[in-house]
Amino acid sequence: MTLSDAELGTMLARAAGEELLRVRWESGLEGKELGKAGDAAAQSVLAALLAEHRPDDAVLSEEAKDSPARLIASRVWIIDPLDGTREFSEGRADWAVHVALWESGDLTLGAVAIPDEELVLNSAEVAPAPERTDGAPLRLAVSRSRPPAITEPVRAALDAELVPMGSAGVKISAVARGQVDAYVHAGGQYEWDSAAPIAVARAAGLHTSRIDGSPLLYNDADPYLPDLVVCRPDLAPRILAAIAENTDGDS
Repeated sequence: MTLSDAELGTMLARAAGEELLRVRWESGLEGKELGKAGDAAAQSVLAALLAEHRPDDAVLSEEAKDSPARLIASRVWIIDPLDGTREFSEGRADWAVHVALWESGDLTLGAVAIPDEELVLNSAEVAPAPERTDGAPLRLAVSRSRPPAITEPVRAALDAELVPMGSAGVKISAVARGQVDAYVHAGGQYEWDSAAPIAVARAAGLHTSRIDGSPLLYNDADPYLPDLVVCRPDLAPRILAAIAENTDGDS
């Protein structure tokens, strides 16, 4: 039976997540060695499954050598086998697996697994982001270990509470799930860090952009994509204005 892209995306994300949990439980490794083993094991699972089910598609992965062939391909899977290696290696739950599909100029699918929650979010079937509770404070997802400098101006503009979280995929997914209202990052990420969760966020009806308001573009020759804004659409003008007023436009 041939799987649809949506079915395959979910299967890939879930399979890599299950392998990562197996490595954590059975390898006996700890710390950085556990993280390295997890990266390698999840990459192996995803590479094998893509070779089996979509052998003609190109792949861009954090854990594999890049190939210029993807720049002329019409279909490119953009994957992060383990988003949040540090969190995974520390035994935390806030890490993810990212599987995205780019087709002829834009993202068409994203699947994000959060294995410790036995959860896979897929852009093909994700629900709209829940409405905010009236009177509830705004919540801004922030890195628990490396909050970027832009965080404080945005927090102040929104009068928001900071909610520390691990991986980028978990933070973006938290906006889509209604656990927080916005996530703003500036200072360094790559396409695989955001492609899958951005596809999910878009499908959930959220605003997604660079910090200057320009579109997030994928399958570029240089996969460096250092900044982003993901938020409820009504918050986007305030967030982008706060960023513009407190930066010189550089990420």
